Amino acid sequence: MEATFATLDCLDGVHFAQRATAPALFSVGLTAPVCPPSTVDAAINHYAGQDRTVTVWPFADHDGGCGSNPPTRLAWPHRRGLAPEL
Repeated sequence: MEATFATLDCLDGVHFAQRATAPALFSVGLTAPVCPPSTVDAAINHYAGQDRTVTVWPFADHDGGCGSNPPTRLAWPHRRGLAPEL
């Protein structure tokens, strides 16, 4: 378990973004201490899928505002037919 988490510490989503093509919802909290906004920007810029959306939360931290706002988080897949109506 320890070795697994040590390895995961070295991974960055931007390295996989160019291979991903599924619809994607990105969320970024501009005051995030864990994942700086620049890392989210890099992942979005390298994302291969055409259907991508980003929600910017100016005053949110790592949860990007979605943790306290489930309707916003769940409306995106519903509009694409991927989730039931709220």
